[in-house]
Amino acid sequence: MNRILWKIRNSLAFKVIVLTATISLGIVWITGSALNSRLTDGIKQVNLNSAIVEARSAIFTAEYQLIFAENQGNQQIQKIIDEVINSATAFTSNENAREVVFLRSPGNTSTKNYETATNFLKPSTIPKTLRIQVQTSASPIFEYTQMKYSEGINVPGVAVGQKIDIPNAGGYEMYLVFSLANEKETLDLISRYLLFAGILLLFLITLITWLVVRQVLKPVRDAAQIATEFTSGDFRKRMQVTSQDEISILGHAFNGMAESIEKQIARLENLSQVQQRFVSDVSHELRTPLTTLRMASEVINSSKTSFDSTVARSAELLLAQLDRFERLLEDLLEISRFDAEVAQLEAVDFDIVTLTKRCVEDLALVAKQRKTAIYVNSKEPIILLRADIRRVERILRNLLTNAIDHAEEIQINVKIEASESDVAVSVRDFGVGLDKNSLFRVFDRFWRADPSRARTRGGTGLGLSIALEDARLHNGELEAWGQPGRGAHFVLTLPRKQNQSIHSRLIPLKPEDLTP
Repeated sequence: MNRILWKIRNSLAFKVIVLTATISLGIVWITGSALNSRLTDGIKQVNLNSAIVEARSAIFTAEYQLIFAENQGNQQIQKIIDEVINSATAFTSNENAREVVFLRSPGNTSTKNYETATNFLKPSTIPKTLRIQVQTSASPIFEYTQMKYSEGINVPGVAVGQKIDIPNAGGYEMYLVFSLANEKETLDLISRYLLFAGILLLFLITLITWLVVRQVLKPVRDAAQIATEFTSGDFRKRMQVTSQDEISILGHAFNGMAESIEKQIARLENLSQVQQRFVSDVSHELRTPLTTLRMASEVINSSKTSFDSTVARSAELLLAQLDRFERLLEDLLEISRFDAEVAQLEAVDFDIVTLTKRCVEDLALVAKQRKTAIYVNSKEPIILLRADIRRVERILRNLLTNAIDHAEEIQINVKIEASESDVAVSVRDFGVGLDKNSLFRVFDRFWRADPSRARTRGGTGLGLSIALEDARLHNGELEAWGQPGRGAHFVLTLPRKQNQSIHSRLIPLKPEDLTP
């Protein structure tokens, strides 16, 4: 599940769809809000204008009729007020009500009370702020309010009021309250439709984006899939090109690149096979004449006491160079086995401490000639592991020989560490060291720190390369560190059991002892 979520979150299509949906949501929300606001304002303004016109007409009619009732009795005045109320509230209901409210103005001390509100409308419907404005104005004033009925019903409305004078009763305030229930239902319906339209539009935009992105990214996914199969070694796959648009250009370019890569890889593989076969064949073919030359050189060398000094020295040089030539052939044969992937391990149980000390003793004379000494440090006297003893010994001899060649007459430290699953051996010299460029190439075949033909140190340049291959054949690792003038540090880490991998680096690659 987490893997699926990770793929979705890291999908370009997912990112594009989410980004498009987010931007579209913002645009739809802003547009819908603006449209809803404009429609709401327009409907409210139309109803307000109508309410003000009707209120003015009703108030004017009431004032006109009350003027003619100035010298009449209270019953006639009450009758006129009732007629005004009946005329103003005719054919109304709570959903579209139009109520009339008469309220006594402050300071009116008349004993006659004409305060009234139609259809059980509560006088508290009229806001105090509106009453204050009506009392100080000669023209109708309006304010939105809630129409409160005695039955507990509340209806949104707008109240329009103006001062009037009632004969023999003083100043009053006449209010007409218009219900906005129908308008509210209309606005709610508009809001719901706008919301539905926005959701539908957002869904359509997301769907269209998904279809477009899917159409565009499909060739990219196909190219990625084919590239993955290329990595695994299948060079036959090609992109399907069925159109003539920009995507087809990508497909043709990718297919052309794939064909070129396939040809180059085939050419390189053929060249590599030819080289491997050449090295293997030459190495094997040279063994026969080399054996003959060795036998002849040994016969000559055994009789060197009867030769003059020049011929005797030549016999010694001939035997030494034949030894070197034989080692080179062995290295070339081993390299050809690694290239052909036919190198095999002959695992046995052995003590790596004893093996290391034996290698040091064998090279002690060479180290003494180079005026250096090798010191072995192991916390445990015996460390057993199961590995190919011949290959491990070759690694150690290559590392020790390399350290002796570059020690610059300074001691060499060998350290052995072990855990339950791993074992590590480090060889530390304090000689010329390695620069950054050399560190990248120290394990390359035929590479030497001293590239000159007349070099005074180093061998064929295959020793460290073979040592690295031997280490990896054990599922181990061989690492190198160095600094110019501070020496070099090689760390070999191997699993203690066959066919297992190393779990940790027991010896840090960068040493703490920069001086011996």
